[in-house]
Amino acid sequence: MITVVGTGTGAPPPEEAVAGAELVVGGRRHLDAVRLPEGAERVVLGPLAPALDTIGEYVAKERPVVVLASGDPGFFGIVRVLAERFGPGLLDVRPGVSSVAAAFARLGLPWDDAVVVSAHGRALRTAVQVCRARPKVAVLTGPGSGPAELGAALLHHDRVLVVATALGDPVRERVERVTPAEAAARDWGTAVSVVLCLDGARALGAARTVAGPDAMGPGWALDEGAFAHRDSMITKFEVRALALARLGPRLGDQVWDIGAGSGSVAVECARFGAAVTAVEKTADGVGRIRANAAAHGVDVRVVHGAAPTVLAGLDDPDAVFVGGGGRELPAIVTACARRARRAVVVAMAALDRVPAARAALTHAGLDCDGVLLQSSRLAPLPGDVARLAAANPVFLLWGVRPRARDEGVDQ
Repeated sequence: MITVVGTGTGAPPPEEAVAGAELVVGGRRHLDAVRLPEGAERVVLGPLAPALDTIGEYVAKERPVVVLASGDPGFFGIVRVLAERFGPGLLDVRPGVSSVAAAFARLGLPWDDAVVVSAHGRALRTAVQVCRARPKVAVLTGPGSGPAELGAALLHHDRVLVVATALGDPVRERVERVTPAEAAARDWGTAVSVVLCLDGARALGAARTVAGPDAMGPGWALDEGAFAHRDSMITKFEVRALALARLGPRLGDQVWDIGAGSGSVAVECARFGAAVTAVEKTADGVGRIRANAAAHGVDVRVVHGAAPTVLAGLDDPDAVFVGGGGRELPAIVTACARRARRAVVVAMAALDRVPAARAALTHAGLDCDGVLLQSSRLAPLPGDVARLAAANPVFLLWGVRPRARDEGVDQ
């Protein structure tokens, strides 16, 4: 049997948890905090493979093993690795208080509506996109993915970072609220437990029935009436439905909406959980996008400027929707296709723009496909009858990076 003991927010584990153990495995600070049984072997966790091999030798001889870990070891912790190697049936897990639970407790905030993302031993990119998209996020940090790096990536976003350091330590514990700029300018050392990223206006949230981030709400490919727009200049819901299916927006993604107009595609991608940047060259369009995002309760970063010029200053996207562009369309599609990690979707009403857009997608190495969408909607006639009213046809092209199609793009 392998007993896995979570040490909570820094308190030493109870002596009885390690009594009788013949092998005790853990971080140096965990091992130093407990009196080991006489004759027990001690393994300081570093690289996992040698420690797992040693554990395996003891398990094979049915000799008792104790593994010490921080907080709740089943929450982004060592339980997964041990269960994969030895099977869940050999584990006796005794969880402590996770750093996430402790950090929210220090603030007096509930966290049933929080998103938790790990940047420990992983790229920071996904954590950044989640922080941009959601109002309450806990980030588990690591070397190279700490408060300074997170703050630098969030400089242009209205967020408060709460940096919790050495949680549970009666002397060293600190919980500090800082702006992204303040976080980026400091050296935080190695004792950071967790970073909370909060939208101050929405940090409390509403009462929950199901834990996790807010659900998207009823439906998608919303009716045009759900958005403010000018003279019906909006991506129609039939086109939007297929575009969203090809974009595949999800939590942890970065999506661009180029020539966003009313921002209907941007808002819908944000409702799916993606971090969205909408590019719009008209000032009144910028205002409409912001108003539509606010009306639907989502965060959309709006960049006022003309593509492709303004794209140079943006982070690389996972997926891009191009709904405008005029004569600059080939250059815009080329710029987007070169940088998109997964897919580019282009909507066009003009027939003569299709070949150039398709060429731009294929020349960038994307697998290209498309469809001409022609739809007719029910329209009332006198006498309580209806007719079919044809909408303008729209070409929808999409390019998918082969690696994304075959293997999936990692987050």
